[in-house]
Amino acid sequence: EKLRISEPSNAYDFGQIIHAVNTNKDKAACADLLAITDPKKLPVLLSNKLEGEVFLLFIQSLEYYVVGKDPGLVYQHLFYLSKAERFKVVLALLSRNEKEQVQQLFDLLSENRNNQYSLEDLESLKKVYEL
Repeated sequence: EKLRISEPSNAYDFGQIIHAVNTNKDKAACADLLAITDPKKLPVLLSNKLEGEVFLLFIQSLEYYVVGKDPGLVYQHLFYLSKAERFKVVLALLSRNEKEQVQQLFDLLSENRNNQYSLEDLESLKKVYEL
């Protein structure tokens, strides 16, 4: 059964949706959630709940479902994700394979570039992600 995703109004709602999406490993539903969530709200919606599993689900969802359609949105999500409370901790705990997945997404962003971000923007964001 496909998860129905509606825009979360607060961090609690967002957490509930993320939990359901993550439990089902539903990348399409996660992509739907990210598509309707204002990237600027990510740090607040995630509050201190960012975990490695969820971080990777975001990365994979953006890679499989969003980057081809809207690279600007992907850039925005990556930018604001890096402002989340536990970002540095999660980053430090990523395996080499997981870091490669993040690198892959950045590679796709430079291939699918649009006018919403420059290569310089992308390069400085990659440094934040320690790639």
